[in-house]
Amino acid sequence: MRPFGSAAFISAALAFGGFSASALAASYDFVPAPQTDLNRIYRIDRITGEVSSCQYGLQEGTIGVTLCFSAGEGAGPQAPGEYGLVASRHEREGGVFRVNYRTGQMSICYVFDERVVCTPQTNPSPTTSSAAPPVSTPSVSPGTGASPQRP
Repeated sequence: MRPFGSAAFISAALAFGGFSASALAASYDFVPAPQTDLNRIYRIDRITGEVSSCQYGLQEGTIGVTLCFSAGEGAGPQAPGEYGLVASRHEREGGVFRVNYRTGQMSICYVFDERVVCTPQTNPSPTTSSAAPPVSTPSVSPGTGASPQRP
């Protein structure tokens, strides 16, 4: 009975090892730039938040090349977290949002001078939160709301 127990332990360890290797293999997410005439895709490391990008490029006499842009200012590793990329729906936007799902922080990442750069990670300030009371329009008395004007 003892050899069977050891064999079961070894196969369980191998199965667990295979599981952890597959979990490590899936540590990136990919999102295309929303710009409709740009063939660029962004990659993010889901744990570190590091962002890079690649796109197709023409090269005379070949079928083309893959042009890749490494992490530049602000796009390198951040504090460990749970990061992702979100593309806006703006058809002329070449960048994407880097979001930290644990903290709610966001930044904008885009290609600049052949490097991916990102603005500093930030949260909306409390003064601009949606919980702030609405500011009334000077020409409209509070509570009445604006109404369309007729000629």
